[in-house]
Amino acid sequence: MTDKRDYYDVLGVDRSASEDDLKKAYRKIALKYHPDRNPGDKKAEERFKEANEAYSVLSDAEKRRAYDMFGHAAGAAQAGGPGGFGQAADFSDIFGDVGSLFEEFFGGGGGKKRGQRAQVGRDLQYNMTISFEESIFGKEADIRIRRNEPCGSCRGTGAKGGETRACAACRGAGQVRMQQGPFVVSRTCGTCRGAGRTASEACPVCRGSGETARDKTISVKVPPGVETGTRLRISGEGEPGSRGGPPGDLYVVLTVSDHPYFAREGDHITCTTPISFVKAILGGKIEAPTIKGPTTLNIPAGTQDGKVFRLKGLGFPSLRGRALGDQLVRIKIDIPTKLSARQRELLEEYAKISGDDVGSEPDNLIGKVKNLFG
Repeated sequence: MTDKRDYYDVLGVDRSASEDDLKKAYRKIALKYHPDRNPGDKKAEERFKEANEAYSVLSDAEKRRAYDMFGHAAGAAQAGGPGGFGQAADFSDIFGDVGSLFEEFFGGGGGKKRGQRAQVGRDLQYNMTISFEESIFGKEADIRIRRNEPCGSCRGTGAKGGETRACAACRGAGQVRMQQGPFVVSRTCGTCRGAGRTASEACPVCRGSGETARDKTISVKVPPGVETGTRLRISGEGEPGSRGGPPGDLYVVLTVSDHPYFAREGDHITCTTPISFVKAILGGKIEAPTIKGPTTLNIPAGTQDGKVFRLKGLGFPSLRGRALGDQLVRIKIDIPTKLSARQRELLEEYAKISGDDVGSEPDNLIGKVKNLFG
């Protein structure tokens, strides 16, 4: 199950939308929610990333075909796998030439070079297993993640000592312009990857990548009431953005271990408690286990096998409110497999008093069936 919106709904187009329709829709959303226009606005950042992911799938014919057939099961994998949003769509194909972008995106004056725009960092995923009790009461834990961060030796430039020079391929523009039919379009320079500069000499620490892997310890607060598949978002703890862009997020995906006695049904805790057949007949009190310790449960006389008793407020807290689930105690009558001579004698005497002739039961049953069918 996924909480992702349909990619066509994200872009606001129908499923028959053409490539041009997709570009126009994505261009409109990207301009409105781009991080450069909405600094510090997490909702805008999420909307931008959502549209970026949708376009990266639907703009590719093969990925779109797989998504149309299998939905997010194919689309998410094609877009980059768990925890990621895939490859960022190339604005060069969306926005046209450099001049028009400056006028529309930056209001006609100054700003960053197009190839050097800020980019949101990659999201990360961490899989965490917790106990059944921790899923009820919550917990705080420190986790250790490894993520790429700007190299401290070259300050993220990839160049030894931070010394760079203008890219020879794009002459420092970060973009290369190409003729496509009647149009001139700009694409990110493949040599400098849009930075406009290249290393005079590769940094020996990061080998020119500008990034090094580092471990970081992060405190995670697991709220009460979570279940397997719950995703906790820790804002800004993903990988750092590039060229001043905001960092991505960390998603902690939870798995709850099975309990030897209790189980979960919605917000309720269930368990099965055995009682003797004598207790079921005569009634009495038993100690019923709960997640908060044993409690006394009154068993009325004549209790049947499978009877469920409800203990109010001893279930899971709801993540969507303050309500508490209940504990459901299901009774299992324990029938003895071995009897002493005296026990058997007493039961046979009970059967006679009750008019229950054990030896003739099969004949009585056959007679009842014959009467039923005439």
